Amino acid sequence: MPTAVRSHAKINLGLGIGAPRADGFHGLVTIYQTLEVHDLVTVTARRTHPEPHPEHGPRISLTSNERRVPTDNRNTAWKMTALALETLGLSAEVHIHIEKQLPIQGGMGAGSANAVAALVGLEAELKAELGPDAFPANWGAERLRIAEQVGSDVPLFLIGGTVLGLDRGQQVFPMPDLISGTEPTWCLVATPSVGVSTPQAFRDWDALCATECLTSEASEAKLKQLSRVYAAALTGEQAWAGSSGVSSVGGDLAGPQVSALVRTGIVNDFERVVFPQYPFLSEIKCALVASGTPEAALHASLSGSGSALFGLYRGHGEAEAARQRLRAAGVASLLTRTLPRQAYWQQMLET
Repeated sequence: MPTAVRSHAKINLGLGIGAPRADGFHGLVTIYQTLEVHDLVTVTARRTHPEPHPEHGPRISLTSNERRVPTDNRNTAWKMTALALETLGLSAEVHIHIEKQLPIQGGMGAGSANAVAALVGLEAELKAELGPDAFPANWGAERLRIAEQVGSDVPLFLIGGTVLGLDRGQQVFPMPDLISGTEPTWCLVATPSVGVSTPQAFRDWDALCATECLTSEASEAKLKQLSRVYAAALTGEQAWAGSSGVSSVGGDLAGPQVSALVRTGIVNDFERVVFPQYPFLSEIKCALVASGTPEAALHASLSGSGSALFGLYRGHGEAEAARQRLRAAGVASLLTRTLPRQAYWQQMLET
């Protein structure tokens, strides 16, 4: 029986970027946050051969309602499925259907979330066929290893909620969830029709680093400080030693948590290179912020390299007011809420 999995989006509450490294990557410090809005990934799988054999590799097919979604081994869901079967030493026939609702090239991690949703669906299908012992005891660590191979922001979707990302963003640490009392935080995501190329945004960032003579030493120091400051703001701790545990915050109120982040000067460094290329994105951010009004955002930013932008709000009324401002400007948007970690896993599998 096919397994349907909700593939939830993410935003970057903040994103600090370092200078280009010798390995071709960039050091990052980011705070990921999963959202209620999602794609839907449906997986059907059956084992096709009892033992692994070179001539009996996985047969994967993929379809989507969105023509721009790759339906071959370029797709992250395809890659994740193939790597998982290889790691498990299983041959299988797998079909994946991705029902897209999230923007492509929007900075919301939709493709990466699809990959994890496909893995969760594959696990459910194989457990139904092979039983609960189909996966080795160290499968949790293997999942993270596979996810890192697929993409730098894929591992965050194996945690969910509020997540601190380090190195290339693939080193992930769960943080206390952003909730107001017992409720998630209202979020409005602006989804302009333009797509921003992440590789081009990084090239523009590299050019800026060269202009500003940002050295690798200064870059490393900047990112190390950001990791400490952001984690302290979320956990309420004065210092943070890099533990992957979740610390508690008195009250866990979204307003104080976000305010603490804002006081750190939290920003998305991509705004420095993306906004000059797409000035209207800066105008959208101003509409989300609504500074000086009763409906002002707690925090607003570009997500990833864009083009999606978001605002966090004290309540539904403030978020709805922001949606009306964007609608008047002809900008599409998604009204949603942040998704805490426990709810993320509870809501992932469709029933």
